[in-house]
Amino acid sequence: MSVRTLPLLFLNLGGEMLYILDQRLRAQNIPGDKARKVLNDIISTMFNRKFMEELFKPQELYSKKALRTVYDRLAHASIMRLNQASMDKLYDLMTMAFKYQVLLCPRPKDVLLVTFNHLDAIKGFIQDSPTILHQVDETFQQLTETYGGLSAGEFQLIRQTLLIFFQDLHIRVSIFLKDKVQNSNGRFVLPVSGPLPWGTKVPGLIRTFNNKGEEVRKAEFKHGGSYVAAPKEGSFELYGDRVLKLGTNMYSVNRPVETHMSGASENLAAQTQESIAPNPLAKEELNLLARLIGGMEIKKPSGPEPGFRLNLFTTDEEEEQAALTRPEELSYEVINIQAAQDQQTNEELARIMGEFEILDQPRRSASKGDDLLAMMDEL
Repeated sequence: MSVRTLPLLFLNLGGEMLYILDQRLRAQNIPGDKARKVLNDIISTMFNRKFMEELFKPQELYSKKALRTVYDRLAHASIMRLNQASMDKLYDLMTMAFKYQVLLCPRPKDVLLVTFNHLDAIKGFIQDSPTILHQVDETFQQLTETYGGLSAGEFQLIRQTLLIFFQDLHIRVSIFLKDKVQNSNGRFVLPVSGPLPWGTKVPGLIRTFNNKGEEVRKAEFKHGGSYVAAPKEGSFELYGDRVLKLGTNMYSVNRPVETHMSGASENLAAQTQESIAPNPLAKEELNLLARLIGGMEIKKPSGPEPGFRLNLFTTDEEEEQAALTRPEELSYEVINIQAAQDQQTNEELARIMGEFEILDQPRRSASKGDDLLAMMDEL
C-alpha cells in the first residue's frame, strides 16, 4: 500500500463531486449568483492551505466511511444542503467515475494527468476568484513536488492502492451503461484497442537477441486489436495540453444520470456491516479523521441569505424511493467508532465539530430531511 495515495484520491473524487454539483445546479435552475457561491465556498474549503498540508502528509488511506465523512462535510461547506439519498448518489457517482478513470489510465503515472485535468476544470469554475485560484495553483505545485520525481514502480503501487480501495464497488451508472462501458453487473468493460501508453510501440513484433545483444530474428503476430501510438506525452506543467481526456467533465452535456446497486454489491452489503465489537484500530482511525477534518476550515455563512436543497434525482419522489430501497449497510449515515474511553480524543473531536457548526437555515430549505451535518455529531 502506498502512503502517497490519499491526495490523489481526495482531489480526483472532489473534482468529480464539483462536476456533478455544477450540473445539478444548472439543471435545477439555481440562480447564477447562488450557484457560484456554492462552488466557490466548496472549492475554497477543499483547497485550504492548512487542510492540504494535512492531506499531503504520508499516510495510509482512510476507510470508505471515514473518507465519506470528509465529503459530507465538504459538500455542506456552503448554503446548499443535500439529503441522505442525494448524498449517497453523489458519492456513488464520484467513486465510480474515478474508478473508471484509474482502470483506463494507459500508464500508472497518468493518474497524475487525470488529477491535473480535474484541477484545470476546477479553475474554470473560479475564474473570477483570484484568491481561490491561487489556492488551487498552490496545490498544483504541491502535487508536482510530491509526485514529480516518483518512479514508475511507485506510481504502479499508487495505482494498485487505488484499485484495492475501489475493488468492491460495482454500482451501475446510467451514463456508463448507455455508453456500453459498464456491464449490467456493475463491472467495467476495458477496451482492447485505442491509444497506447506514451513510449510504447504498437504490438505485433517479437524480436530475438543473442547473448551479445545482437538482433538475430524477427517474428510478427496478430494482436487482434486496433492500436494507435500516442501522438505525444501529456503536459505535467501548470498550463499545457494534458492529451489524456480522462478526468475531464463528462457532465458538460446535460443528461440525466442514475445509479443502481448491482446484485454483487447487494450481496456485499452483509460483508460491509461494521462489527459492533470494539475495533482496536478505531482509535487511530478517529485520530486520523480528526486531524484531517481539523484542517478543513469551513466559513460560517454570513448574512440572511437563505439556504436551498439540491436534489440529485429528477423528482422528490425518486429521491424518497432511493432512500427507502438502498441497503442500510451501504448508507453512510453514521460512522461507528468505538473510542469512548479516550476522553482527550473525544474532547478534541468535539472541539473540531464545534468549529464546524453552521448556522441554521430557514425551515423551508430543509423540508425533505435532516441536515447531514448531524451525522458528525454521532461520532
